[in-house]
Amino acid sequence: MATRLRGKFLHLGKLTWRIRASTPWVEDIQNLPVADLLNQEITNDIQVSLKMPIPDYQDCMLPLLELLADGKDYTLRAVTTALADRFGLTEDERKEMLPSGQQTVITNRVAWAKTYLKKAGLLTQPGRGVVRISDAGRAVLDKKLGKIDNDFLRQYPSFAEFVGRTDLEQVAEQPPKTVTPEESLESSYQTLRNALADELLEKVKSCTPAFFERLVVEVLVAMGYGGSLADAGQAVGRSGDGGIDGIIKEDKLGLDVLCIQAKRWEKTVGRPEVQAFAGSMEGFRARKGVMLTTSTFSREAAEYVQRIERKIVLIDGRQLAELMIEHGVGVATARTFVLKKLDLDYFEDDEG
Repeated sequence: MATRLRGKFLHLGKLTWRIRASTPWVEDIQNLPVADLLNQEITNDIQVSLKMPIPDYQDCMLPLLELLADGKDYTLRAVTTALADRFGLTEDERKEMLPSGQQTVITNRVAWAKTYLKKAGLLTQPGRGVVRISDAGRAVLDKKLGKIDNDFLRQYPSFAEFVGRTDLEQVAEQPPKTVTPEESLESSYQTLRNALADELLEKVKSCTPAFFERLVVEVLVAMGYGGSLADAGQAVGRSGDGGIDGIIKEDKLGLDVLCIQAKRWEKTVGRPEVQAFAGSMEGFRARKGVMLTTSTFSREAAEYVQRIERKIVLIDGRQLAELMIEHGVGVATARTFVLKKLDLDYFEDDEG
């Protein structure tokens, strides 16, 4: 992209550039505050080749969707390379790393663009690391839009729900000045965690019944229930009395028992199912129970368990994913950041 201008400064949209070389053809430019332009003398004609920065994740959204327009399956690595080519990134820019050193900048931004488009239902992931455009995505391309960003995606209920759990704007490259570094860090962490929970729940829904049963056991044992993993595994899924999937110990000594029902429902679980589960508990003289689902519970179901004498805890799909993250089931630590502060106690012995 080249332009003609007079003087040593170039103002383009919201960006102002300072020319660092004095040759007629200039390719190396850097940001300069707009205020520095005031009272600058315009003297000579020069030609400038503008080198744009690596696009942010929102700028990657529409190009990513356009790359998938043919309806074929593509790996995320393939589309990242294709987008880097489309943006004209240099070899150094393709290799530019995040401050953590764990991932390249362009890979990270394309991945987040994919995540948000998926939240809106504009693309799908038919396999690990594979993306495909959806019918909704094709409909968006038919509109011939000039840009897709978070504001556009908010019209989709699934994305609006995701936005409701976090503030996407605070994940942007330049957080608002009213936000402290600690607030920005907390917001970014919550966004990452929410995205992980959604991805985790989607994976859980695709598991076989046997694997899901084992997953539930591991979560409960990690929370301190069921005694040993072997004891809990023997109990769950063996009793089969009506609505009961299993019975496990409430503690390692087995002083009380918990009735468990865990199902990969797709529809909302209503009061009749919960009431049937409560009735089945009578055969085991159990006073406590846990009912888990990969979907959600109706308001009537939630109100019902508050009114009955038995104590029944309802865990929906979102809560299950959060418990898995909290107790380290089905997840692994990607990296750890340690935030330190000044230790004033250390300096108390300084008599000076």
